[in-house]
Amino acid sequence: MTERRVIIGWAEGLHARPASVFVRAAAAAGVPVTISRNGSPPVNAASILAVLSLGAEGGDEVVLASGAEGAETALERLATLVSEGLDEPPGAL
Repeated sequence: MTERRVIIGWAEGLHARPASVFVRAAAAAGVPVTISRNGSPPVNAASILAVLSLGAEGGDEVVLASGAEGAETALERLATLVSEGLDEPPGAL
């Protein structure tokens, strides 16, 4: 299992638009990814309802994880998206 711990850079956290940007990027990552917050059970990062259920706020630490081969690149790109609070996913996910 590959994991990346990251601090949420969006001031509003993973709510509404930032969550939809993140979910689109996770779905396009090419590997299954989970996300968890404060030791919560991991949820599917490509599910908007699952991500919103975390209640993740700006400044919270989340854990992105995947057991798939080649997950390192996908997790790094998602971690950058979350930590920098980008409005759109980085180019070649």
